[in-house]
Amino acid sequence: MSGRSWEAQVGPLVAAGHRVVTYDRRGFGESSQPWGGYDYDTFTADLHALLEHLDLRDVALVGFSMGGGEVVRHLATHGTERVSRAVLAAAVPPYLYESADNPDGGLDDATIEQFQQGVTSDRPAFLDGFTEDFFTPGGSSLLKGPAVSEQQRQYALRIAESASPKGTLDCITAFGRTDFRGDVARVTVPTLVVHGDSDAIVPLEVSGRRSHELIPGSELVVIEGGPHGINTSHPEQFNEALIRFLAR
Repeated sequence: MSGRSWEAQVGPLVAAGHRVVTYDRRGFGESSQPWGGYDYDTFTADLHALLEHLDLRDVALVGFSMGGGEVVRHLATHGTERVSRAVLAAAVPPYLYESADNPDGGLDDATIEQFQQGVTSDRPAFLDGFTEDFFTPGGSSLLKGPAVSEQQRQYALRIAESASPKGTLDCITAFGRTDFRGDVARVTVPTLVVHGDSDAIVPLEVSGRRSHELIPGSELVVIEGGPHGINTSHPEQFNEALIRFLAR
């Protein structure tokens, strides 16, 4: 949730002729760490304030994981005046929570509570395990090992450790329980959906493929062997798909 997450994309995008603006979500990176506001309506308001402050237009909003929720909520709330296209990368829409009206969701109450307990009882230990799952195809339980160097995983862990503990906790509820189906249904701009087929945190079949099916004319790129953190683990494939999409 820090702009540093895009380190592998910024250089290639600039080299391809694009202006790149990254930002740190509230509570993360170098942004302030308020006690509240870790919900998607506030995240979307923050994003819109940034677009207005910099007077950005003809924008391609690229949202990774939780950020995909901000992309679709922004389009549903503020329309397309400033945004010309969208990218959902390993993103949580349309609805991650497994419920009676969403039986194909991928996150149940027990798992959400396990995450919350991990953050409140021993956040560094939880984040250590989470980054293993984040970068390991199929999840760390398969004993394959992360698809990035240990130094890269430790770098991600340090970034996560510096975040607001309250923000980290509240974001579990935000990404786990927010229903974006109505937002996704209102996406009309050209959209790229890119997802790893071995994502153990936000599974392809639960999120990426369903978003692709719900957004008319969207393009789906599946990265073989890609874990959740595909923009870091598979930067060549990810950047190629992104730059090709932006060149259209």
